[in-house]
Amino acid sequence: MKNSMIVFKKQLIDTLKNKTVLIQFILFPAMTLIMENTVKMEGMPELFFTKLFSVMYMGMAPVTSMAAVISEEKEKNTLRVLMMANVKPVEYLLGVGVYVWLICMAGAGVMATGFKGSGIVFYMALMGAGFAVSVLAGACIGIYAKNQMVATSICMPVMMVLSFAPMLAMFNENIRSFSKIFYTQQIRNFLEDMSLCNAGKESVIILLLNAALAMILFFIAFRKKGLE
Repeated sequence: MKNSMIVFKKQLIDTLKNKTVLIQFILFPAMTLIMENTVKMEGMPELFFTKLFSVMYMGMAPVTSMAAVISEEKEKNTLRVLMMANVKPVEYLLGVGVYVWLICMAGAGVMATGFKGSGIVFYMALMGAGFAVSVLAGACIGIYAKNQMVATSICMPVMMVLSFAPMLAMFNENIRSFSKIFYTQQIRNFLEDMSLCNAGKESVIILLLNAALAMILFFIAFRKKGLE
């Protein structure tokens, strides 16, 4: 835990210096507050922009940030220095993963200001589950990629599918049929009804399968590539 906390503090300092990663955590919470308070149209569902940007935030920020952090430190040989300082790979990944998850949850806390009472708890629980899967997905990419350029190339299509497919699914039934296999679409469904019951067992099963798949891919990538 001591080594993981050191890595956590290191990432906090690095993020304040790295504007590319920092903006990932700030962009969607800021856009949510602006759009919810400035755009009002007749017939618009309640908290429309909050629910829309929440799913995009989930599919973008944790994935790209996690992949960027790991691939950058691999490329700059920072990880090798940490390994020589007796920081184990598990301790490093735990420190980085918890850091990214907590920062994303802080952003979700800002976005949750439109909800009330139990709605806030439900929203934060959903976002926490989604962020955990996204962190694992980002870690898979970061571990697998040789450098930042490769990580970015892999991240872009993954991010586009996870972030934008649920939004496009609102306007196209074919896209909706495709996007339902992804956890971001299922969480979008939960947010629409603000209930797990109305979405059905299928949505819960798909969400759990996505989480299991992310864990399996993470262990495969880690076993094959490691952090060296």
